[in-house]
Amino acid sequence: MALSKEDLKAIELMLDPIKRDLKSIQLTLENETNRNIRIIAEGHLDLNRKLDEALKIDNEKEMLLIRVNILENELRRVKERIESIA
Repeated sequence: MALSKEDLKAIELMLDPIKRDLKSIQLTLENETNRNIRIIAEGHLDLNRKLDEALKIDNEKEMLLIRVNILENELRRVKERIESIA
């Protein structure tokens, strides 16, 4: 069954609003959604960098605590040795 020119024209008229809606959705995705996703991703990168910096400081703090503990133990041993000599 072949469609007449009038049928094709009617189908085209029905498709026009759908095409406009589709174009509007594509523009929204392109101009808003994708841009917002990029902004959020950049924010996450900043948070990740800040977390890395915080972890680095935490690691340095941990190493300093270990060094202080070692030095305190060495100082205690030196004091005991001095007391045993004196």
